[in-house]
Amino acid sequence: MKLTTTIEKARISDIPRIHQMVNAFAERGLMLPRPLSELYENVRDFFVVRQEERVIACAALHVNWADLAEIKSLAVAEDCQRQGIGSELVKACLDEASVLGIPSVFCFTYQPQFFCQIGFAEVDKMELPRKVWTECYRCSKFPNCDEVALICSVET
Repeated sequence: MKLTTTIEKARISDIPRIHQMVNAFAERGLMLPRPLSELYENVRDFFVVRQEERVIACAALHVNWADLAEIKSLAVAEDCQRQGIGSELVKACLDEASVLGIPSVFCFTYQPQFFCQIGFAEVDKMELPRKVWTECYRCSKFPNCDEVALICSVET
């Protein structure tokens, strides 16, 4: 059964729950962890989905340059998965990129098949501009990144 979802911009009060969700998946090696400080600094990048007052999903669109943005920290609570919420969040990020006039959106992921179903295509990491690697040096896996890079063209 698919939930009816309303996607909203995140509020400061959502950050502890976003942190909890993202880092729970990170502990299982399914995504990279995010510190609270980074989440607070980038609260404007985030979209959330609520079930009553509980944040059940999140995703961020982070602008890297005039022509490029990244989808980060896509997480859906385990009891709410497989209902289309993740896809809807990605579409919200792509729509925002379109409104902003950003023609390309990329992501690094351990779930490439999910993003490919939405229209992303795998790309060699080295084809992306160096600017996208600005936070990679903080990652415990740097320089041996095992995430898959994908990119999607956006109608602007």
